[in-house]
Amino acid sequence: MWLTVLRLEIYKIFARPRSYIAFGAIGVIAAIIHFAMYSDGRNYIEMFTQTLEQSFVIEGNILNGNTICFIILQMLIVHVPLLISLVTGDLMSGESDSGTLRLMMLKPVSRLSILTAKFTAGQIYILAVLLFFAFVSLIVGRLIFGVGDLIVLKTEEITVLQAGDITWRFIAALGVAFVALSMVAAISFALSCFANNSIAPIIITMAFIILSTIIAALDLPSLKFMHPYLFTTHMASWRLLFDSPVPMPDLYNSLAILLFYILLSFSIGAAHFLKKDILV
Repeated sequence: MWLTVLRLEIYKIFARPRSYIAFGAIGVIAAIIHFAMYSDGRNYIEMFTQTLEQSFVIEGNILNGNTICFIILQMLIVHVPLLISLVTGDLMSGESDSGTLRLMMLKPVSRLSILTAKFTAGQIYILAVLLFFAFVSLIVGRLIFGVGDLIVLKTEEITVLQAGDITWRFIAALGVAFVALSMVAAISFALSCFANNSIAPIIITMAFIILSTIIAALDLPSLKFMHPYLFTTHMASWRLLFDSPVPMPDLYNSLAILLFYILLSFSIGAAHFLKKDILV
């Protein structure tokens, strides 16, 4: 019975036009970046390598599919959570808003089964978005620009990753991104359990993301104590996979915190919904 509910919830998600906003936005942005890099990529890359070329000899194809995917990943990974919340913030409140939640309660399915099926459907949606992201950024990028080494520039160091050592890093980075986006989905899903309309959970989730991002960006001593607890701090932990060697303790710590937020958010939402009076 649970699988039947899950299939129904997956169908509901992909039947809604708003679910395709994320796919459209990612596709358009990736296409624009591919076109811009194909036209002016050499000049763009030289802006960052001019200083390096004074001290190092840089050979090979720097403007390659791996570099393009890394650039797109940095640009989009901050904004994709906003697109995800458009869908996951509507999973429960959308049923209340349309008046179908009470009808669902009449079926011989427990509330917990409905909750877990909806949350799992949201995870499948996130997975679909990330697979699409990987296709348009990494696979299409490699087809257009070829494969090559990846130079990762940081404030205090430079990491050069060989072409044969990159694919697993992108796959693992998408895995970390899946956990990070699941945390955003868990927050919006929990808020959705409290609301009877779709707008409030989506806006509040977006406000959380924007506020957390701003606080993290403000490098002020008085706010630094908050940084380890901001979920946006750990959402960016995918970048650790492009260090050499990968700082696994830091990565595990970020994943543990993200999983804790997922469990906490889902538990709060579930605790409320399981006792909620369904009036609409």
